[in-house]
Amino acid sequence: MKKTYLEGGRICTSHGVRGLVKAEHLCDSPRVLLDVKKIYFKERDGSYTERGLTSASVMGQFVLMGIEGISSREEAIAYRGKLFYLHRDDIPLAEGAMLIADMIGLPVYHAQSGESLGEIADVSDVVGRRIYTVKYQGREVLIPDVLEFIKEISEDRGMAVLPIPGLFDAADEV
Repeated sequence: MKKTYLEGGRICTSHGVRGLVKAEHLCDSPRVLLDVKKIYFKERDGSYTERGLTSASVMGQFVLMGIEGISSREEAIAYRGKLFYLHRDDIPLAEGAMLIADMIGLPVYHAQSGESLGEIADVSDVVGRRIYTVKYQGREVLIPDVLEFIKEISEDRGMAVLPIPGLFDAADEV
């Protein structure tokens, strides 16, 4: 089941005296947050409270945001360390793009033979390159997002890979 609310970022600190917050993004790019009009805070009872964004601008790897209801430095400081969420319908996606949250759990299979090779357990970005962690026979296999290895990713079928020899073979004992 797809999550309705996805982690969008974490508020680091206040910025200035008028209630702006400096936020660390948890998206592919801080620019994703420029197109969002609303964020959500998770309450203790598990519900989500909507807050409108009055402004957003990129500052390096951070985003400066104006949030409805936060108008002073003191109010902004009270949100330090707090996660905020985005509604999945509010996240701008390019044609054919997929949310990372929707990739987790997708089956992975050999592009030529159709053999099952496990499922995607994690997706991370390491030094500018996306890496897929695949659970396979009780261990993790790392696959870089390179056209020679990954032939297709779709929500319907999963991820088709053409692995190099030895990648999914049992590890030799040392």
